[in-house]
Amino acid sequence: MRVALFVTCVNDTLYPHTGRAVVTLLERLGVAVDFPLAQSCCGQVQFNTGYRRETRPLARRYADVFAGYEYVVTPSGSCAAMVRDNYPRLGEPAAAAVAPRTYELTEFLTDVLKVTDVGAYYPYTVTYHPTCHGLRMLGLGDRPRQLLTHVKGLTLRELEGADECCGFGGTFALKNPAVSAAMGADKARHVEESGAQAVCAADNSCLMHIGGTLARRGSPVRPVHIAEILASTEGDVR
Repeated sequence: MRVALFVTCVNDTLYPHTGRAVVTLLERLGVAVDFPLAQSCCGQVQFNTGYRRETRPLARRYADVFAGYEYVVTPSGSCAAMVRDNYPRLGEPAAAAVAPRTYELTEFLTDVLKVTDVGAYYPYTVTYHPTCHGLRMLGLGDRPRQLLTHVKGLTLRELEGADECCGFGGTFALKNPAVSAAMGADKARHVEESGAQAVCAADNSCLMHIGGTLARRGSPVRPVHIAEILASTEGDVR
């Protein structure tokens, strides 16, 4: 099987190690991974802010870049939701056609590859935050938890208020900073109360918000993308 990796602009700019983890994981499972260099932003920020006309060229570019692939895999629930849920609303036939072939990483693993044990090893206590787009738009359900429970050495802790938004919400955090910070503080407190050493999620944008809040609180809990946990093996852990 050959897939295309849509790394997203947040990961490309700030978290390239997450993209590398996806490649490591998929190749370990026997999947060949292409990285089309012409890929760019999916247009989520523009669309969510009301600039649909400015979103359409980005959707067309996405369609052109990934047109030849049966599967496009991304380590971002929010970007996968943007493509799958919103591209069909833009009136761009090519973008609408590629939308169903775009998968968030954990649903690709469980639904397409039909695996829950990916041979990972991560000897830490972890709590999982289900991000809003993954939870409500993609309907990921317990797919990420299925994968985490099969990671050797990992202890999974419940997160109080897990289904509550962390407060990031992209431009919501810019337009409503006080509310965003208060929501982030609630989430960070629940993360700390879980007793976990790390908090994971399927979106680095949410982890950036939660991790920044934890850091300002002086918390030792570290944010880590689920792809990095699933890509870890006994030889990687120090």
